[in-house]
Amino acid sequence: MNLHGIVSPVIAAVNPMTEATLRRSDGYDTGRDLRQVPKYTDTGVTAQVQALTAMELEHVAGLNLQGMLRAAYLFGNVLGVVQGEKRGGDLVLFADDDSVRADLRGTTWLVAQVLETWPDWCKVVLCQQ
Repeated sequence: MNLHGIVSPVIAAVNPMTEATLRRSDGYDTGRDLRQVPKYTDTGVTAQVQALTAMELEHVAGLNLQGMLRAAYLFGNVLGVVQGEKRGGDLVLFADDDSVRADLRGTTWLVAQVLETWPDWCKVVLCQQ
């Protein structure tokens, strides 16, 4: 059962869904100077962006993240950084137009950690870049 699909229209009445671009990490290429250059695959997504709860802030305190943090509910699955497996590092980009909330407009956010993952949706911690 897709609970997020059921409750998101009700939540959107208070906190509208936001269109964004998911820039999924797709490995890397090697540049002319032999440095690694990240590759991404872009996909359109709808995000429900909220503040982190007190328990979530406590949970991510050990990650040594600094700056603006937000929670986001996204349809589908997203990867946080998994350094041991050399994967993840997905980005969420918000457009620079009036259809996006003012606090998100024109910003890029790193998926720092996946808090919940379900077959149809996930909840992630975003860190503004």
